[in-house]
Amino acid sequence: MDMMATLVEHGMLLESAKGPIPNVATLVAGEPIRGSWWGHPKGHEIYGVINDLGDSPDVVRLRLVNGKITVVHRRVWPALVQLVEHFKPAQLAALREEHTPSGAHRVIDVAFPDWVPQDVAQSATGLTDDEAWSMLPECLRPRRN
Repeated sequence: MDMMATLVEHGMLLESAKGPIPNVATLVAGEPIRGSWWGHPKGHEIYGVINDLGDSPDVVRLRLVNGKITVVHRRVWPALVQLVEHFKPAQLAALREEHTPSGAHRVIDVAFPDWVPQDVAQSATGLTDDEAWSMLPECLRPRRN
């Protein structure tokens, strides 16, 4: 499975958490995972795919869906820019990992809109709110009565 193509199609995927949109770990495993994906026979493959996605300049990692790590493709970034007032700042902070001198991992939050490229911000100005909402999964859209 070409995970980048799947991400482009969906616009965003959860990294490994269960939720209202597909997650990378389950897609790579090809089956539901019980417990930690690290213990799954495809754990190393899952780790590689997650890292490959995260290393792409066309992907940002946010805590967007249910506060869980969500990989978001560049094609939907303009929608997030247009609809920024509908999200909490923590949902739109980009997560970047770095290795400390001791070898530990540290996650750094990059505040929105500091991670947004200028061309994405510019393209957002041409979107209506309805167009922007239509780019996002149903679980992020406001409920209509």
